Amino acid sequence: MTTLIRLLAVANRGEIASRVFTTCRRLGIESQALFSDADAGLPYVDDADIATRLPGRTPAETYLDADRVINAIRAAGGQSVHPGYGFLSENADFARAVQDAGLVWIGPPPDAIEAMGSKTRAKDLMRDAGVPVLEAPEAPTETDLPLLVKASAGGGGRGMRVVRSLDRLDAELEAARAEALSAFGDGSVFVEPYVETGRHVEVQILFDTHGNGIALGDRDCSLQRRHQKVLEEAPAPGLPDGVRRAMHEAAVAAGRAVGYASAGTVEFLYDPASERFWFLEMNTRLQVEHPVTECVTGVDLVAAQIGIAEGRTLHEVLGFDESPEPRGHAVEVRLYAETPDAAATPQSGRFSRLDIPHDTAFTLLGDFGVRVDAGYADGSEVSTHYDAMLAKVIVWAPDRGQALRSLRHVLRRARLHGPVTNRELLEALADDPEVLAGRMTTTLLEQRLGERGAYEPAGPGDTELGPFVAAVALAARDAERRTVQARVPVGWRNVVSQPQRTFFDVPGRDEPVAAEWYAGRDGIRHPSEQWRVLEASPERVVLDTGGHRMVFEVRLEESGEVFLDNDSTIRQRLRVRPRFTDPADAVASGSLLAPMPGTVVKVVAEVGAAVSAGDAVLVLEAMKMQHTVTAPHDGTVTEINVEPGAQVASGEVLAVVATEQPEEHA
Repeated sequence: MTTLIRLLAVANRGEIASRVFTTCRRLGIESQALFSDADAGLPYVDDADIATRLPGRTPAETYLDADRVINAIRAAGGQSVHPGYGFLSENADFARAVQDAGLVWIGPPPDAIEAMGSKTRAKDLMRDAGVPVLEAPEAPTETDLPLLVKASAGGGGRGMRVVRSLDRLDAELEAARAEALSAFGDGSVFVEPYVETGRHVEVQILFDTHGNGIALGDRDCSLQRRHQKVLEEAPAPGLPDGVRRAMHEAAVAAGRAVGYASAGTVEFLYDPASERFWFLEMNTRLQVEHPVTECVTGVDLVAAQIGIAEGRTLHEVLGFDESPEPRGHAVEVRLYAETPDAAATPQSGRFSRLDIPHDTAFTLLGDFGVRVDAGYADGSEVSTHYDAMLAKVIVWAPDRGQALRSLRHVLRRARLHGPVTNRELLEALADDPEVLAGRMTTTLLEQRLGERGAYEPAGPGDTELGPFVAAVALAARDAERRTVQARVPVGWRNVVSQPQRTFFDVPGRDEPVAAEWYAGRDGIRHPSEQWRVLEASPERVVLDTGGHRMVFEVRLEESGEVFLDNDSTIRQRLRVRPRFTDPADAVASGSLLAPMPGTVVKVVAEVGAAVSAGDAVLVLEAMKMQHTVTAPHDGTVTEINVEPGAQVASGEVLAVVATEQPEEHA
């Protein structure tokens, strides 16, 4: 029996909500958005036909409150629920509650979610179904190292810890339990062998409610940082045909073993040296990386989910009975508001501009090109309450080399004026020799970060060019704002004895950088004459550099930040340094500042305690991840200014570790 869906609510937020709404519009289905107070200004709220507020700001108050979500949907006359990914998307009790409320669940049966929700139970089921699994040692010894601690529920790398020393096992188990409990409401974890040089390969499956199921291609998701995927691609490169077929068969067997229906993903760990693979987990939902599969197969996976929920057969939904051969190659990267270094520190704040060149958004590309699924836009605020993913950049091309080349080009041309992002990391990955050769492993990215430290920002971070351009734009703005002596040239001096100087803080530089310039009737010039200003305004500066014309887009923020972009080859973020330091901004030596806004979850040290450099002082939680704040040097804790549960702002003084002063002798 077919149920025609007319109104669909998404029990989620951000880009996945907009993604589902796009398919709803194409299918003639009305849509309902749910939004927390922190998300009220995000684009997805306006993308829906109906938008319903969930009072509160945190996930626990809003998207994780099943009763509140269902009541909000029913109050709007809702008919069906798409869970997106994360939050309650793999919560069997929520799926049952949706169905008990008389709503259509756009997802797999609750029993299938429950069977795969516990990774330990899932392994037992897979073993019985003949799917190869990694066996966890009951009493691990040094010879079993390294080990991987994993959360039984959820995903996204949360609650995962690599253990390389047995004396660290208990501490890592405790940390994993705490993180898993915070992220998923379930603190259960387990241990399995950690394969260092493996690849993470997953298979997309589709099952209808009539017992028909297929494998709809595969993806490689090996490039990960902190066990969270950074770059994904389809099809998985370099897989032997026999391995690919065996993986697809194992994935379909996994789906049949739990009576699956809807879209799902079976994840495997693949060892290229032995050409063996093992079951990792099954995600009983749509994956973040589903667009790359959509590109190479031409299948709208959200539309397929809706069709299956309506009771249609796979043939009716897809128009074919077997997985099509992939067409071309697709690559996706996740753009985050976070530092591009190994710390991956989440960032928050407002984006004055967030512009990524693309051909389409949220839906299938008609031909090779660029798709961007973004949860934020110009003016959007990134809060500390949710995941910091800004957008997914998806490039589809005739082959893998062209896809990676186009990806680099798009990232370089993006205008990202706001919090720090991981763009430099993504660009570096797309140009990494091992990635270009298809030799990715799950440890490659961590290895690269360890070798090089933070990826250096693109642009002239070690020269005067960027600061000079910024100084020219600032001078032009000051000239426009003058209310007196408007005809006097900017920076005019009757007797010129030295150049004007404007100071900037530059990322990666410990000391401020001084931009020197002269001004007169002929405009602004550099002391060396190597750069001649052809045009200057607060938004645009044009230079002649030895016969080469360079055009800079400039954005001057009232906060003092300056963003420079030049034809996709140079970009830079600067901050104007005031001439005098406000005494209110001064902090004591040894102060530990909050690296990001967040919540204090644990205070480890006490006032008066002696600590060594690197010792944990307290633990912050931001954007569903825990971050340990450590002592910067040996010394004594003289101040603790926060307690567990406290909300802190970025840059707030959390504690002070004073160095021990040598005793004075008479």
